[in-house]
Formats: sequence, C-alpha cells, structure tokens
Amino acid sequence: MHILIVNGGVIPVAKYGGTERVIWYLGKELVKMGHQITYLVHAGSYCDFAKVLILQEGKSYAEQIPENIDLVHFNFQPQEKINHPHVVTIHGNCNDQRLFDLNSIFVSQNHAQRFGSTSYVYNGLDWTDYGKVDLRAKRTHFHFLGNAAWRVKNVKGAIALIDRAENEKLAVIGGTRLNISMGFRFSTSLKTRFYGMLGGDKKLNLLRHSKGLIFPVRWHEPFGLALIESLYFGCPVFGTPYGSLPELINKDLGFLSNSAAALSEAMTQSTHFSPEFCHRYALENFNAKKMAEKYVEKYELVRSGKTLNATAPQLQKIQKEKFLDWIA
Repeated sequence: MHILIVNGGVIPVAKYGGTERVIWYLGKELVKMGHQITYLVHAGSYCDFAKVLILQEGKSYAEQIPENIDLVHFNFQPQEKINHPHVVTIHGNCNDQRLFDLNSIFVSQNHAQRFGSTSYVYNGLDWTDYGKVDLRAKRTHFHFLGNAAWRVKNVKGAIALIDRAENEKLAVIGGTRLNISMGFRFSTSLKTRFYGMLGGDKKLNLLRHSKGLIFPVRWHEPFGLALIESLYFGCPVFGTPYGSLPELINKDLGFLSNSAAALSEAMTQSTHFSPEFCHRYALENFNAKKMAEKYVEKYELVRSGKTLNATAPQLQKIQKEKFLDWIA
C-alpha cells in the first residue's frame, strides 16, 4: 500500500510532541513491512525513510492527496468530506457531541468507549531509539512527565505528593517553576526541580534513574505516552484511575487512586515493583511493530469497503465538572 499520513505538526519531533512521535514510528515501521509512506505535514518537516509533502494553506485536503495514494491516514478530524479511502486517528478528547468520521480510530479501549466505539489501536514506540536500559541503576528521584502547563495534567498534585514524602525529590519534565502562559503559577517547592521541555539523552537519563512516574491527571487520559516511556525504564506508575490508566496499569505496574494520601503511602513501596516486569510489559505490548500491524488491519478493512464504526462516534456523556476528582 501507498499510505499518506496527514498531521498538522512538524516531524521529526525533538522534545514534546506525542502525536508526531507516534506517526514517525508508525511510518518507519510500515516501511519495514513493505509499504510506501508519504507524509503531508507542516513546513520544516523532513524524513529519511519517506517522502514529505508540505501542507498548503488555502487548499482542501482532497486537493493535496496525490493520485497514487491507496489510503489516507488523518491524525485529526478533517473538516471536509473525504471521498478517498481513509482512516482518522483521534488522539485527544473533546467535551461536545460532534460526530466523528465513521472510520475513526481511538488510542485506547476506554477512549473508544467514551465515544460509543470499539475501534482503537494502542500507541507504540520504537524502543531502539531509547538507548540503554540499566534496570539496576541507582534510582534517586520520582518524575512527572507531560505538559505541565495543562492543568488537567495536575503537576500541582504531583508536587504536593513529593512535598509530603520524606526524603524524596521530584523531576518535572515538561514544565517550568514559573508559568504565566496560562495564568500566573509559581511553585515554591524546594524538593522539586523543573527541567522544561526536554528531549534526547537528558530526558532519558532522568527516566533511567527514577523511582517512579507521578501521574495524578484530572481528566480521562486518552492513552498517555508518559506511561509507557516510564514503564520501559522500569518505573512503576502512581496515578489517578481515569481514562486509560486502569486499562494499562495493573497492580504489578503501579498504584492508582484519586487520594493524595493513598498515593503518597503507595510511593513509599516503590521498590516493591519489579523494574524488569515494568520494562518487559512496555517492550512487548507497546512497540511500533505491534501498532503498525494493528493499523494495517484497519487499513485493509477500509480498503475492502467496510467502515470501522457502524455509526458515527460521538461523546456519550458531557463532562460537567472542569476537573475530575482529586482529594488533596
């Protein structure tokens, strides 16, 4: 197949950019499987294993699909009718009852269910890009990984957890101590160090030496690349039971609660979780090869004339509260 992967970002990603990271590894793995890949992405993009076309403003997506494309894989909901065989991966959440494309694919079972769908594919990563894993390395801190500017990610809760934990420190990857971009926020915690938007070896080195991921999100996390990246480095997850987390994190991989007291207590038992088990779980279940194989199954269904959903997916329940429960 010749597959056109469409996304409104720049590839490759150097630091933050979950969707861009996923579509890069997806395309790379599809090429290994014998498929031809073309990306349609924003200016500044480049790729050494696939052709890159630049999205043209003012033109419809239909006008920018080359003639020799067998299937188009959108990574956002196109606001126009697409007559070409296509699928649409929904990577995020919404809180309205718009109708999604019949060929929508979600990123976890919980994510799909919340939109009345059974169509999903787990994200996967190319673990060969993640360098050496020393599961016996000294672990000196916990970490938070995500865009800390998003209040639903609850970095404030993560900092509160570390402040109540004796002799523990927190590395915040994806945020700064002072944030004025989304309202004035400043952390005075002396037990927390902020590393900003990190990528490459600096980020990976922090994960290699972490006791665990603190992930007290206050929304229904669609998937959470932070979860599998942390597990790959042998880090258990201490988070809230929302969205994909109960689906991905069992009792051998971490502890889930919306209670700060319960999570704080569980963190004192971080060494009871097996780094080897966490690592193997991520390696075997969330790799790019498995992701690509699942997407090819979806592609083939669509090319055969079938739709991935019997009816257009739609959010089943509007969330009235701004943030899900967090008992500080």
